Amino acid sequence: MVFEITNEFLENLTSLIKANNEKAITKLFKEVHYADVAEVLDEVNFEEAIYIIKLLDSEKTSEILTELEDDIREKILKNLSAQEIADEVGEMDTDDAADIIGELSEERQERVIKAIDDDELAADIKELLSYGEDTAGALMAKELVKVYETWTVAGCMRRIRGQAKDVTRVHSIYVVDKEDKLVGRLSLKDLIIAKSEQHIADILKVKVDAVNVNEDDEEVAKIMAKYDLEAIPVVDDNNVLLGRITIDDIVDVLKEEADKDYQMAAGLTQDVDSDDSILDLTKARLPWLFLGLIGGIGAFIIMEGFQGVFEKYASLFFFTPLIAAMAGNVGVQSSAIIVQGLANDDVKGSINSRLIKEMLLAALNGIILAIFLFLFVWIYEGKINTALAISSSLVIVIIVAGLIGTFVPLFLDKRGIDPAIATGPFITTSNDIFGILIYFMIAKMILGI
Repeated sequence: MVFEITNEFLENLTSLIKANNEKAITKLFKEVHYADVAEVLDEVNFEEAIYIIKLLDSEKTSEILTELEDDIREKILKNLSAQEIADEVGEMDTDDAADIIGELSEERQERVIKAIDDDELAADIKELLSYGEDTAGALMAKELVKVYETWTVAGCMRRIRGQAKDVTRVHSIYVVDKEDKLVGRLSLKDLIIAKSEQHIADILKVKVDAVNVNEDDEEVAKIMAKYDLEAIPVVDDNNVLLGRITIDDIVDVLKEEADKDYQMAAGLTQDVDSDDSILDLTKARLPWLFLGLIGGIGAFIIMEGFQGVFEKYASLFFFTPLIAAMAGNVGVQSSAIIVQGLANDDVKGSINSRLIKEMLLAALNGIILAIFLFLFVWIYEGKINTALAISSSLVIVIIVAGLIGTFVPLFLDKRGIDPAIATGPFITTSNDIFGILIYFMIAKMILGI
């Protein structure tokens, strides 16, 4: 049965907190999944959230902390002592523990790490914090099941029992040599059906996908998606096994990247939430809005330069929004497809071949739309020259917009810039300006003004 946060539940919880009924609150959350508890904490006020976190046992609250919204978790961590945070991270996998501690100031990080009783865990967290942000090293967990190629199957079975108890999910068993270099992997099935006296070297699978510790996390996501992996080992430059990355971490990476690209496409320069302050939201939105303002001024200057055209053919003015809208729409469509293809690593071949394909596609769409527009203007205005000027302009504008929408994200990607910046306001504004300029130049040429 799916847990649902109702007004009755929240009212009952609030009354129990006011009554300081710890036993009833503990019982209330006993069978509730930690992800659902995290949602409850987002609904209650801050004091109540702190009360619940400090009341429940660390085994559960450690999971809850990883599910909380970043701003809520930050406030809660500020109200926990170094020892309380150390107790929480002591129940987490190393990657989650490093993420939590990484959100603290350097001074608090040191105090929390010193307060961790498990020296091995503290050392692992320090190691993970040393890796660059958005790398495989920062994403990986140290928990894994590792065996040596010289072990027998019987000896391996005894040893992995001790390792597996600290690993949440055992996807694969990694095989290393005496220098801890990754040499292969084992499936649980192969290990179970093997004879006890066989050596691991005789039954391991040599082919194993792995990523370097400095690999970009987006590249890791692409590799795991391509080969349909639930987990992937992480190695250093000498192929020494350091840790593993699991699919749940990759889902988080993909979600964060999708959120970032969506906001960038919508014209937001930084990661923001609806609950952020007005100042933060303004900082995120204003740059692209300013770009739109500049684009509007540019369009005004262009239109003013063709004032003589308006005086002789006033109907051209009324079709300007249509031309600008079609240019913007086609540009956004083209750039969105390219950005999506780049994100999924589906864009192959040269830029020239992509541009030719987009030009042909845009020409086909443009001609179909132009025929409809030509008939409409001709019937409505009764002037075939005007209809020809407007419809011809539309074809050229659509082709140019498609080329811009294709070229810009490909160019940015080649330069190492996030191509998502090409969608939304950037493409719309640039195509508006080019579209209007092309529209009036062609119209002026056809009408002989």
